[in-house]
Amino acid sequence: MVSAVSFPVRGTTRAKSAWGRILGRGSLIRRLDWMLFGAAFALSAIGALLVFSATRGRMQLNQGDPYFFVVRHLINTGIGLALGALTLWYGHRRLRDTAAILYAVAVLLVALVLTPVGATINGSRRWIVIGGGMSIQPAEFVKVAIIVAMAVALTARVDAGDLAEPDRRGIIRALALGGFPAVLILLTPDLGQVLGIAAIVLCMLIAAGAPKRWILGLLGVGVVGCLAVWQFHLLDQYQLNRFAAFADPALDPSGVGYNTSQARIAIGAGGLTGSGLFHGAQTNGQFVPEQQTDFVFSVAGEELGFLGAGLIIALIGVVLWRACRIARQCPDLYGTVAAAGIVGWLAFQAFENIGMNLGIMPVTGLPLPFVSYGGSSMFAGWVAIGLLQSIKAQRVMSA
Repeated sequence: MVSAVSFPVRGTTRAKSAWGRILGRGSLIRRLDWMLFGAAFALSAIGALLVFSATRGRMQLNQGDPYFFVVRHLINTGIGLALGALTLWYGHRRLRDTAAILYAVAVLLVALVLTPVGATINGSRRWIVIGGGMSIQPAEFVKVAIIVAMAVALTARVDAGDLAEPDRRGIIRALALGGFPAVLILLTPDLGQVLGIAAIVLCMLIAAGAPKRWILGLLGVGVVGCLAVWQFHLLDQYQLNRFAAFADPALDPSGVGYNTSQARIAIGAGGLTGSGLFHGAQTNGQFVPEQQTDFVFSVAGEELGFLGAGLIIALIGVVLWRACRIARQCPDLYGTVAAAGIVGWLAFQAFENIGMNLGIMPVTGLPLPFVSYGGSSMFAGWVAIGLLQSIKAQRVMSA
């Protein structure tokens, strides 16, 4: 009787090894924060439905194609996912090594907005047209560059073991890195993005362990700066009108206060469960301007009701919770500070957007992260998710 002899199959062994690297213990797939990814992806998917509802009947905007905006939103989401995956593959530590180049390119793009290359859309000079009906808003991308560059400035000597906390030179350098592009953006003018950068800077300083006198001093400078801007009339008239309408919603309900007034009516009409997707009277009647971008939350409030709008807020809360968890558990200060900057960015932007829809914050034009229509915001948001995933994956490897 001849016994059977088994021979290893080289191709099968290699295939098992490859799958082991992908799915095995310690693999990249297992190191990712899938709850973070799922929450961000769900927000983008819900955003597609809301954008479609807000734009399918607006023939003057969608060029006669009801699917014009939703298709672009889905394409933007796909590109954003690819950029997030590329950021994850490249890694936050390699980004740290190229922080100077990333920062220089981002600031150059912001500066180009102030030149004839910049384009004025809807009365604001914030974009660069790149052709093919596409444009980019550099202020969205510069936030990623600020986060990486400031994290390097604040933590280089601490992670090297030279210092226990950031010193004065590192803090001043970090403030300069955040302040310079903020001044350029203020010249465009885009006060909302400047406030967002301020939130990023503050969160990163706190996470880095900067002395309290710096935090309090920065807050004081911010208050004095706001008073100076108001006193010396450094804001454009339309920005002053927005603040006036915020202070007194009944001041001009058919003029500058029209957007927020109609948004509140739409949200109030939704009740607990909403009027049903694609059945909102305010949305179908096209009463709320810019409903696919700045006021997309009003579509959720009207058509999905308190429960649907609450789901969006809950998903944003999950994103922020997981980002805070990544920041808290990161073994090196650089990753902690970078993650904290992303938390400040997304938290402020979500609060401001939802707040202006509800009338508790002035209108600034900041989109709702992952939900609003807009390529630049979507791309930058998913790059931030990729950066968080890289920090998380590196933490697991170091554990």
